[in-house]
Amino acid sequence: MASLSFEGVHKRYGETVVLERVDLEVSSGEYLVLVGPSGCGKSTLLRCIAGLEVITSGTLSIDEIPVNDLPPRARDVAMVFQSYALYPHMTVAQNVGFPLRIQKLPPDRIAAAVAEAAQLLDLTELLDRFPSQLSGGQRQRVAMGRAIVRRPKVFLFDEPLSNLDASLRHHMRVELKRLHRSLGATIVHVTHDQVEALTLADRILVLHEGIVQQVGTPRELFEAPANTFVARFIGAPSMNLLQVTGHGDHCRVRDSDIRLPLASDVALTIGVRPTDLMLTEPRDDLPVGTVDVIESHGAEAMVHVLLAPGRWVVARAPEPLSLEVGQQVGLRLGTVHRFDPETGVRL
Repeated sequence: MASLSFEGVHKRYGETVVLERVDLEVSSGEYLVLVGPSGCGKSTLLRCIAGLEVITSGTLSIDEIPVNDLPPRARDVAMVFQSYALYPHMTVAQNVGFPLRIQKLPPDRIAAAVAEAAQLLDLTELLDRFPSQLSGGQRQRVAMGRAIVRRPKVFLFDEPLSNLDASLRHHMRVELKRLHRSLGATIVHVTHDQVEALTLADRILVLHEGIVQQVGTPRELFEAPANTFVARFIGAPSMNLLQVTGHGDHCRVRDSDIRLPLASDVALTIGVRPTDLMLTEPRDDLPVGTVDVIESHGAEAMVHVLLAPGRWVVARAPEPLSLEVGQQVGLRLGTVHRFDPETGVRL
């Protein structure tokens, strides 16, 4: 296990800024997940930790030792790639033990370390197979075993589950939770899948255009997003955002009032999670919309309600529903989040 420290870390390719002033402390044994849209800099940040990219400025430390000038092999980190990067001509046992053979460890020590990693990852029965004989989930576990066998200070996971189907992704999320609990390791994990982030992370770092938007626990990001970008990005479906204008003790959405203590003529962006938007009978004192689309998810449904041309909100409702497309509904708001309409910053 090891701590990580980023002090004013920048990364540029020529004039293109990829990471801008990353300041972050990662505790020993923490599971940190980096999320953001494609091109936001999350994989670049991971590669900077690994030493595969050179930091333009700032300081990156592992266990309080600056590593800017250290080559990858001297940083004692292990990276698991999206592609698994297994050697097709080697068995599972040979793939897992390969890093130790490079270190020229005695065969008995290699065999013991491979057996230990295989037991941890439920690979013992597969040690004599080749990668072509394995499922996607099994190949992923082999790639993790190759990282585990080194006992590095830090594990780096770059989109490790993105090539798996939905059921395997769920299974591997559970496996990763167990692995972290067993090893107590420091893990930095990159993903574009917010479900993956919310279920695995001790803390989540949200990146957008190379800038850190927020760092916090999954609950903190869900319940108190720092800005409208985080509000939209975290949560599925994403938070409903509405532009409103205050009129004393209320604001107006479409032709109806919402009771919020706002100064007159103050513009505001309000956000409501689908779980905080309740559908009722149409009433004069509630915003009213038209049911446009109903997505059934088994025990619950996502109801898309048209407020005005081009303006929808989504409500999460339990099944069975007594609603039909085209029906008029009232919208009762639970927790309301407030954001500056120009900067998007939480108020």
